[in-house]
Amino acid sequence: MNIVTNFLGNLTTILLSFVSLSILAEVIFGEGVFGTEVVTNVMGLIQKMGDGGFVGLIALIILIQVFKNKNTNEF
Repeated sequence: MNIVTNFLGNLTTILLSFVSLSILAEVIFGEGVFGTEVVTNVMGLIQKMGDGGFVGLIALIILIQVFKNKNTNEF
């Protein structure tokens, strides 16, 4: 079970790094990586959470806690 948890944690780290680099590339070059528009998608996700009212706020808090726990468990 620990192997699966480590694998999924490492995969999440790699994917988040890719998303971060994609956002940076789109901001600098004005064009998405591999034809994706990451900034537009992230803005849409944030807007949907904002439109969700209280449920969106709870979802955002849960996401923040998940990332905080992941970062504190690595060190």
